[in-house]
Amino acid sequence: MIKLVKEKIKDIELTKAYSEQLIALAKENAMIVDLEADVGNCIFGPEFQKVFPERYLDLGICEQSLSSISAGISAVGMIPFCHTFAVFASRRMCDQNYISCAYAKNNVKIVGSAPGISSGENGGTHHANEDIALMRPITDITIMEPADSAAMRWAVRKAAATFGVFYIRAERYGQEKLYEDDSEFEIGKANVLREGNDVTIIAEGNLMIKASLDAAEILAGKGVSACVIDIFTIKPIDAEMIVKSAKETGAIVTVENHSITGGLGSAVAEVLCESFCGVPMKRIGIPNRFGEVAQPEELQKVMHMTPEDITEAAMSVIAGKK
Repeated sequence: MIKLVKEKIKDIELTKAYSEQLIALAKENAMIVDLEADVGNCIFGPEFQKVFPERYLDLGICEQSLSSISAGISAVGMIPFCHTFAVFASRRMCDQNYISCAYAKNNVKIVGSAPGISSGENGGTHHANEDIALMRPITDITIMEPADSAAMRWAVRKAAATFGVFYIRAERYGQEKLYEDDSEFEIGKANVLREGNDVTIIAEGNLMIKASLDAAEILAGKGVSACVIDIFTIKPIDAEMIVKSAKETGAIVTVENHSITGGLGSAVAEVLCESFCGVPMKRIGIPNRFGEVAQPEELQKVMHMTPEDITEAAMSVIAGKK
């Protein structure tokens, strides 16, 4: 059961929450190992290596091998967590994730940091705008995007305890804490952060959920009641919640730190289409274009992913109701 925080609290970086939880689990389970591709100091920090040097492996800039070696380690009974930038964890490792990990039915946990515009000043080559679209069609893979430190710690614990391939998106910074630390989540179940009956905003990740909650406040000032949902698990997706919310509010806006092609918006549209639930819908996310060098806050404006953009989309779908 989730518990929402009652006041605004600044959260820690999600990558830090990941590292802390992985170390805690490794102290209890000697089968957990940590692999990375030359990103330990700039993303997740060197803490795991300091505590468990014999269970830490830095492969250097060799991401395809990161996936393949993790699969091999899994095949002999270990539980590998491998992490790198989301752009490399998806685009560069795609075939190995498919063949060596999922197809071979190995027990690999893939953590992709700085997805979408959260990679900021690293520029278009490092913006993982397509990672969900690349991962989502792979059979037997679970995709989670924890929105705060409590959700991240739960995701790491769940992935470690569940056999199979997991892909966890990890934004590099924290914003407002959403959940109490003792919250219990569920794979395939979304979480309602704010009730509403005029429009449903379905969002993923810390950056876009914060923007969605800010948009809901703007909408409230206009007399519009917006329901805000943290989708949490992108695959399997909570089809029941999506259809229920669509029927209750009659309008949907999806908000994602990802290309609007093939990601959350596409997944929600698939659910609505196959459920014969035709309601007005708008997708907020990265348009079909390459990234560029800028701070995430600047990129939100360039890509039209601000609370004001979400508000405009919400008003548009409300106007489109039959």
